[in-house]
Amino acid sequence: MSQITLPSSSHSKSFDALDQIKVLDLSTSVAGPYGCQLLADFGAEVVKVEKPLTGDDSRSWGPPFLNSESLWYLSVNRNKSSIAIDMTLIEGRQLLEKLVSQADVLVTNFLPKVQRKLQVDAAHLHGINPRLIHISLTGFGLEGERSSFSCYDLIAEGYSGVMDMTGEINQDPQKIGTPAADLLAGMDLALATMAALIKRDKDQKGHAIDISMVDSMTRFMTPRLISYLGSGTIPRRDGAKDSVIAIYQVFQTLDEPITLGLGNDAIWKRFWTALNEVDFITDPQYQTNIDRRKHRQMLVSLIQDRLKARPRKYWLELFQENNIPAGPINRLDQISSDPEMLKRGMFYDVPKDGYLIPQVGLGIQMDGQQSFCHKPPPALGEDTSEVLSHWLNMSNEDISQLLNNNIIYTLPKKSKGAS
Repeated sequence: MSQITLPSSSHSKSFDALDQIKVLDLSTSVAGPYGCQLLADFGAEVVKVEKPLTGDDSRSWGPPFLNSESLWYLSVNRNKSSIAIDMTLIEGRQLLEKLVSQADVLVTNFLPKVQRKLQVDAAHLHGINPRLIHISLTGFGLEGERSSFSCYDLIAEGYSGVMDMTGEINQDPQKIGTPAADLLAGMDLALATMAALIKRDKDQKGHAIDISMVDSMTRFMTPRLISYLGSGTIPRRDGAKDSVIAIYQVFQTLDEPITLGLGNDAIWKRFWTALNEVDFITDPQYQTNIDRRKHRQMLVSLIQDRLKARPRKYWLELFQENNIPAGPINRLDQISSDPEMLKRGMFYDVPKDGYLIPQVGLGIQMDGQQSFCHKPPPALGEDTSEVLSHWLNMSNEDISQLLNNNIIYTLPKKSKGAS
């Protein structure tokens, strides 16, 4: 399939809230890179530190590819520079330590034992830069029996309980249709970094942040967990056909399904008023959510019968007019072409070396402005020379020596931008 055409970004800058904050991103895959992309979108200078030749694991994730670059990689690495250092060499680790001395934040997703082996753990790096915000993002955290376990999004979702709650009761547990644990842990990374930077302004000290993908995904389950812990009742997956709210699920219409949430008594009344069936408003059996839950199965059946009589467009327009929460179930092609989403800058193209890279926007506005991409996701090592010159004032001769000794890797200028 051909690439989807999106609006070109008319802006070439991100926010400046984190201006002058320098971040070293040693992480790979999705969670760490996504968190660092959020920091970059807010204005931090993020340098992606990669291993030579292969780089970030996600660079090989595909198909699909765009101009030989993994679209998964391109989704979480904008507004960054890439530098490739062989950290298996003593000289490579020494070079990294020089960069650490100039950094505000370092992010790694190495397991604890690997952090210690490569000397990128918080204890070691705080000896070099006491003001460093050290972020460790792993599957299970830095301590405990599972701290040495490897982890991916799928594994974290299974641990958290979200898969047991997703899907139909008579079918296998289902993973969420996006790498939710990765993205949630990445958001935690950005949140914790900003909090630690504020705290550093107060105490003038660096901090060590320990983020676990399993913890982040489990916290995502808070309403379900608290409901269980407080009641002792274990909820079961039901294909999103049940909720603490009596009427809160997918319904079929004459042509396409919709979502419908009658979340309080006022909405319940507006719904039946819109359908011109006021008996359901006055009937004492349905006055509160508690009442309606007792008759939920029957009410769902009645509502389903009515909604099947007309097409989706009719119902969504009627519910919008009456302030009733409802919506379509969009495919990816539908949400990415939605006029309102495009207007808010949620989807755009970024030019790079003669082709366009699609991006999903930050989705946050600050002072009425959106954050856009000022630098496309970098090719492996494309900024090595520039970063060493800018951060460490290295001369061309020093950089050439590092290249000749295979301590660093930089993309040849003539092919810059290739994968």
